[in-house]
Amino acid sequence: MSYPAPVRELRRLLNTYLEPEHVATALRAFELGEQAHRGQTRQSGEEYILHPVAVASILAGMRMDHQTITAAILHDTVEDTEISLDDLKNEFGSQVARLVDGVTKLDKMKFRTRQEADAESFRKLLLAMSRDLRVIFIKLADRLHNMRTIGAMSVVARRRISSETLEIYAPIADRLGMNALKHELEELGLANLFPHRYRVIERSARSRTRDRKQIVDSVTESLKKRLNEAGIPCRVEGREKSIYSIYHKMREKSLSFREVYDLYAFRIITHSESHCYQALGVAHSLYKPRPRSFKDYIALPKPNGYQSLHTVLTSPYNVPIEIQIRTEEMDMVAEKGAAAHWLYKAAPPDASTAVRARDWLLKLVESQSRAKESLDFIDTAKAELFPDEVFVFTPRGKIIDLKAESTALDFAYAIHTDVGNHARRALIDNKPAPLNTVLENGQTVQIDTDPSIKPRPEWLESAVTAK
Repeated sequence: MSYPAPVRELRRLLNTYLEPEHVATALRAFELGEQAHRGQTRQSGEEYILHPVAVASILAGMRMDHQTITAAILHDTVEDTEISLDDLKNEFGSQVARLVDGVTKLDKMKFRTRQEADAESFRKLLLAMSRDLRVIFIKLADRLHNMRTIGAMSVVARRRISSETLEIYAPIADRLGMNALKHELEELGLANLFPHRYRVIERSARSRTRDRKQIVDSVTESLKKRLNEAGIPCRVEGREKSIYSIYHKMREKSLSFREVYDLYAFRIITHSESHCYQALGVAHSLYKPRPRSFKDYIALPKPNGYQSLHTVLTSPYNVPIEIQIRTEEMDMVAEKGAAAHWLYKAAPPDASTAVRARDWLLKLVESQSRAKESLDFIDTAKAELFPDEVFVFTPRGKIIDLKAESTALDFAYAIHTDVGNHARRALIDNKPAPLNTVLENGQTVQIDTDPSIKPRPEWLESAVTAK
């Protein structure tokens, strides 16, 4: 059979790490998928089969096992064609069939609303994830390719899908420690949800200095030289910070673009943990550290298993630079997260990151058994994905996300400055409540205003967000 270029490229990737018989299985899956999807096209007009091939290629780039690759190629067949799970089980085995079932939407079932259908689909996804993490690897790769090709969708669809990506899928990637995938989802999500904001920040970052590349190259070379002189084996990488990370910092700390200084990030990858701390000393001797900017995630890893030393220094160009220092193994976990132990056969199946991911998923699955409806479950999931935030509703059903421990007064200012300035009282789930009431996930909040009321000094004690 003559394969199209994307399939030939997938075959080339698979040949670099899979056994020949497993590559042959993936190609057989393509032949079945191509026949099943024949005549189907995406909104861009391209043949539909090229989408699952692209998803499989993303996973091949992560060096996933042959069952995951095969399931990725076939992941839409049960949903969109006449092929059944039994067909897949008979042809490719029960594991492939289970993986496909885990990512299959429930479009053939009837739900009261589109939101409820999406929520039920998400419930099923998390249940399948708890049994086999490879389900979410396929789903995340599926979402990434959909975001890469979202331009063919309507504006309304782009906003809905991008919002879902930022609210659900990027945080899942983060909780699984899959930073590379998370960062791309965040960039694409922001660019499509708030295109104007994205372009403004992008232009501002581009115009801040004409010597951005010179700064990155100069600092990189200085670090390399000093680390080499100290006899520390390592590699040094430099880059500008992403648009999303700048936007997130502006939003989180209520900063203007001009107040965001650390636009440059550098990474020192060493051979051992002791080398990390030695490299930190070298970096601090080369550039002056900024107060209260050091974080030791090696001694105290993040919940998703991430380990690294973080520090912010002042460069010779008088601009702050962020430096992350970690070992090769820590870097692998930082970029691939829970997928990391599939990449190297030497890594144990109970690698700490995967264990943390499973523990989190099992906790989440426990909550689904207590949820009366799928929408209740997705609210719980959001709370788990954003432990530092609280989600409440306006009377019209719009979700407002606030910092944990936020009060009704914070909610008022989140709606509009004028609403906050003239807030009289809150109605929480239709019951009167004072403005200093701490909000909980899922509550519906309404603010009564009075034009005669002005902000009071004591309000500063009732708010946790800056306005």
